Amino acid sequence: MASMSYDRHCAEIVAQTALLRTRVEGADLSAPVPTCPGWTLARLLRHLGGVHRRVETLVRTRATGPVPDGPAGDVPGPADGDGSALAARLTEGADRLADTLRAAGPETAVWTPGPGATSAFWARRMAHETVVHRADAIFATAQAPGGPAVADRPFAVVEDVAVDALDEWMSFGSLPAVLERGPRISAFLGTGRTLRLQATDGTPEAAADWLVGLDADALSWHRPPPLAPSTPPATTTVRGALNDLLLLVYGRLPARGPVPAPVAAGTGPVEILGEAPLLDAWLEAVGCWLRE
Repeated sequence: MASMSYDRHCAEIVAQTALLRTRVEGADLSAPVPTCPGWTLARLLRHLGGVHRRVETLVRTRATGPVPDGPAGDVPGPADGDGSALAARLTEGADRLADTLRAAGPETAVWTPGPGATSAFWARRMAHETVVHRADAIFATAQAPGGPAVADRPFAVVEDVAVDALDEWMSFGSLPAVLERGPRISAFLGTGRTLRLQATDGTPEAAADWLVGLDADALSWHRPPPLAPSTPPATTTVRGALNDLLLLVYGRLPARGPVPAPVAAGTGPVEILGEAPLLDAWLEAVGCWLRE
């Protein structure tokens, strides 16, 4: 269950798109996006705009199956070199998507690729899809010559949005398909091991703390209540800023080693306590849908 409201998810689609647009204004759209190998900034904008439009069509038509799409979600539109037109199209699509979702309400039946099968799934998914691609845009423009300084406009997500995004990730990571597509994790199942992600900057009220259980035939997760008795140490604990944990699970920051293009001063790598191979296997398994 989402920790943010449906209306808030709809609002964040628009807000995160607006923040992304301010980042790419005046940027070189041929700049590579290091977190999406093979992509340029223009392709990133076309991809996100295409995703927004496809989901808007799904919800508006009450689709019972996926809407066909082109490679990487690209849709016809302005030329890649027309930055103003691409940005305007992105904003228009986000506004239209949010309006359609609000008109539908959270309980409207519609096809979804995961559990839920309602418009609530899409409001949440599109809010966080836009958050992560905003980070991609910041990575790209931080590396581009003449781009805005990282310290001027770093990537940051307010606490409740980041927590909800990680909750959604954990929900995806507990689906049966994860074990099928991430075989390395099977070596750790049924051994009593646990994995914990703890935010070093989360407030007690947010309970920005996730405990993953590795049962014999499934992955499970929960957030320990902030005032509950002390939880036994996990086999592997990952500690870092809330934004860094979000970027880590989405494959935007490495678990170890140098961070190639930090999006904010002090960003990553996170601190890993205990068995690092467990973290590597879990990240590989739960990130399967990012590689599709």
